[in-house]
Amino acid sequence: MFSYQDQFSAATKANVEAQLALVTALTSKAFEGVEKLIDLNLTVAKTSLEESNAAAKQLLAAKDAQEFFSLAAAQAQPNAEKAAAYARHIANIASSTQAEITKTAEAQIAETSRKVAALVDDVAKNAPAGSENVIAIVKSMIGNANAGYEQLAKTTKQAVEAIETNLSSATAQFTQAAEKATGRTKK
Repeated sequence: MFSYQDQFSAATKANVEAQLALVTALTSKAFEGVEKLIDLNLTVAKTSLEESNAAAKQLLAAKDAQEFFSLAAAQAQPNAEKAAAYARHIANIASSTQAEITKTAEAQIAETSRKVAALVDDVAKNAPAGSENVIAIVKSMIGNANAGYEQLAKTTKQAVEAIETNLSSATAQFTQAAEKATGRTKK
């Protein structure tokens, strides 16, 4: 049978390893999101450069000012739609990255909480008489930490939902403004 000191030493080691695994997993998920953003930005930059060259050639080929402004106005709507699509892509990447990070964190924290609770229960079974109050305090601390995490997770989810709603609203307003500016409002 291990002594209490050996049990807590093993628990501390396991806790540090679990924290390291959590940080590694969260960092990995964050880098995946960054990679997606970099890929999106490289694609957008390449496409934008190609389209800008084509648009410039069209504008330079205009025979008069009216044709020039007509071509410029015709290009504004697709550009506005592309900007709105870009914003939606960024929102999707951010949302999926946040969901993956939350899922990973929840799984790691649940497993760690389960292990700590099992350790406390094991120690409680073998604890000397009179240590019930200490064990109750430890269990209460674990319960409070879990409740705090659950509240933090709920608040984070609400914040992300609010950001997504605001981004969708801003994107819709931007698209409507672009449509009005180019004279192509949909009826």
